[in-house]
Amino acid sequence: MLLLLASAYYSMINVIGFAMMGIDKNRAVKHQWRIPEATLLLCAFLGGGVGSWLGMSIFHHKTHKRKFQLFVPLSIVLHIGIIFYLITYFK
Repeated sequence: MLLLLASAYYSMINVIGFAMMGIDKNRAVKHQWRIPEATLLLCAFLGGGVGSWLGMSIFHHKTHKRKFQLFVPLSIVLHIGIIFYLITYFK
């Protein structure tokens, strides 16, 4: 049951992270109101790192920003550790 809930959560948060990168890139091109960088990074650290990273790559968005180059991959590593811990602890 926990594995099913975790899978659903990670799927949803990564879709959100991917979509946020696309939306923010679109708004940047149109010179509209932007999603704050803190919100984009928060989404990555809540588990959406893979989706955010894919969004960065596909939309070519925030790829030159140092904090995104560092913190988005770090969030992925963090959540891989959390997943391994949960699998080990709850097996």
